[in-house]
Amino acid sequence: MTSTLQPAAAAETEKRPGRWLALGVLVLAVLLVAVDATVLGLATPYISEDLEPSGTQLLWIGDVYSFVIAGLLVSMGSLGDRIGRKRILLGGATAFGLISVLNAYAATPEMMILARALLGVAGATLMPATLALIRNLFHDARERSLAVGVWGAAASAGMAVGPIVGGFLLEHFWWGSVFLINLPVMAVLVLVGIRLLPESRNPHPGPWDLASVLLSLVGMIATVYAVKEAAAHGFTWAVLGTGLLGVAALYGFVRRQLTMPVPLLDIRLFRSRGFSGAVLADLLTVLGMSGLVFFLSQYLQLVQGRRPFEAGLAELPAAVGAVAAGLVAGRAARRFSVRAVVSGGLAAVGLALAALTALSGATGYPLLGAALLVVGVGAGLSFTVTADVILSSVPKDQAGAASAVSETAYELGAALGIALLGSIVTAAYRGFSGPSGTPARAHESLGGAVEAAAGLPAPTAESLLSAAREAFVHGLHLASGAGAAVLLAAAAAAWVLLKNEKL
Repeated sequence: MTSTLQPAAAAETEKRPGRWLALGVLVLAVLLVAVDATVLGLATPYISEDLEPSGTQLLWIGDVYSFVIAGLLVSMGSLGDRIGRKRILLGGATAFGLISVLNAYAATPEMMILARALLGVAGATLMPATLALIRNLFHDARERSLAVGVWGAAASAGMAVGPIVGGFLLEHFWWGSVFLINLPVMAVLVLVGIRLLPESRNPHPGPWDLASVLLSLVGMIATVYAVKEAAAHGFTWAVLGTGLLGVAALYGFVRRQLTMPVPLLDIRLFRSRGFSGAVLADLLTVLGMSGLVFFLSQYLQLVQGRRPFEAGLAELPAAVGAVAAGLVAGRAARRFSVRAVVSGGLAAVGLALAALTALSGATGYPLLGAALLVVGVGAGLSFTVTADVILSSVPKDQAGAASAVSETAYELGAALGIALLGSIVTAAYRGFSGPSGTPARAHESLGGAVEAAAGLPAPTAESLLSAAREAFVHGLHLASGAGAAVLLAAAAAAWVLLKNEKL
């Protein structure tokens, strides 16, 4: 790294025994989060049918997890630096597994939203701790690049395993079973992690400032909520007030960090052009992709008529591409350059999303599968290298806070992507003209239209489904085009901001 924030002891070569076995435990934590994120999209049609949420409630079920986790990541990453990353990782994993049971047995849309929010609290402890422990386990730059690649590949593997396992469960059990698969993973993680993971913390942490925690939480949640509501319903005084509250809280958080002797988050990290560029690239990438990812399972099942297991297999190329790319990303960045690999990966994702604007209900799988493979390769290259850039930019004592910034960008991008691009899909969908007598719930979501059609005469049902599917696909076209524009802009920004970065 050329960053001025690189530790003075750049030549650290200490190699901890058992570090690769410990990495295996961290991989389980990543799998826990990745599997949960992917099975939700696959289960959405069943949740919609069983709980009958409105379109807005369905979006909340999809993004409240990201709202909460984005609001708490910085605080939890800093807490791990203070009380111990192993301790917070194992405690968070235990809570994640137990709260998954609450998700599985949610009986109303409101209960499901609450369960997803609580899962966000637990999830906020996991990802920053895993990356911070990697920073402290692997001091050699090349080993750390490989470890980060394995970490990223595990997340992608979870994205592959989630839909396949989830699809199998959905075909044989009720939708709540897809959340219960977290329990065995959590149990293995905790039992093995107690023995293998080393404890690490900041030796001079300072106090955990509760005011900073509250400012961060209020600022992130209020800001993202305002963006979501503005995208869905337009600007109102309530939305404007909430947005101003969020901006004011974030401003107060930054000012407070700059005046504290030991801040919750060292704002000076952002003086590094590479650090800031990597964080921005992550945020824009996830923003551009997440809206499409959230609705893709619905397209495969409710538009193309695939069974859940088949839909899970159809999404496999994206995960395979990301796994393969993640394992070679560090080597590629050293051979070519950081900015070439990150910008090239983002541009590839943008072009693949642009190709998806040609989707229709009758689109053959070769086009969709090829586009998903390119998306996976591009995202795997970009995310792995930017994570390595962020970790390498900071002293290991600040690894938790820096990792939390990286994950906050990811989750904030996911929340904004679902809110903005998801709202584009929802708005385009709600405008369709169905046959006379179409139930109101058919306009709330495509799942609602499928359920409503089941109780109508065959000709009327066919007319309703045809109009609903056409409107849904039109919404996907708009979201894919918007996502492509965001990704291409992110590629250009990464090319400029990561100009002098090296691994």
